[in-house]
Amino acid sequence: MKRRLSWPALFLCLLFGLALGAAVFTFYYARGHAYLSDSPSACIQCHVMREHYDSWGKASHHTVATCNDCHLSNDSFFDKWFSKTRNGILHSRAFTFQDFAEPIRIHDFNRAVVQNNCIRCHQALVSEIPDHARLDCVRCHQGVGHGPTR
Repeated sequence: MKRRLSWPALFLCLLFGLALGAAVFTFYYARGHAYLSDSPSACIQCHVMREHYDSWGKASHHTVATCNDCHLSNDSFFDKWFSKTRNGILHSRAFTFQDFAEPIRIHDFNRAVVQNNCIRCHQALVSEIPDHARLDCVRCHQGVGHGPTR
């Protein structure tokens, strides 16, 4: 005896299929696979990041650190992919709806990630500073990650 799907179940399957198809198409169209790598070129797929990418190329850290080294949590595999997913979702939404600040600004969550990465990479240097966990590295060393823009 054959069993047929009810109309509500069929409708839900169709809706799910359309949503999945739209998600796969968007991922393909936006070259989402590039974001799975550590290549800085993935970051310039959005035109608003071009200036930041160019300034990184002029900065002192460009030979030793990529975008992900500074802007993604490197504490664990889970933390790295959580930051990458979180940033991807927020960036996609902001660039789709064009509701981001110009010039683009770092949010508190990402500022904390950058701060932790500064301390992690420069542990030998900052460990000599009393209460180094309370430092604000970017405040004084803003041009280190991103050099001159012109």
